[in-house]
Amino acid sequence: MEDIKEVSKLVANDRCDVCGAQAYIRVELEGGELLFCAHHGNANKDKLKPLVVNWHDQSEDLSQK
Repeated sequence: MEDIKEVSKLVANDRCDVCGAQAYIRVELEGGELLFCAHHGNANKDKLKPLVVNWHDQSEDLSQK
């Protein structure tokens, strides 16, 4: 049986590693994680796909603001 890892929800203090905007996407890699705003997460998704362990996307929160 696989262990289920709980992912903490991104909050306003979580910032995009590229531009500093609020992060809505957390990308878990073997060596750590990256945080992205929706724009930079989507722009880098295809490049990161082969390296991703887990892709946590909260960009649906944008439509609720």
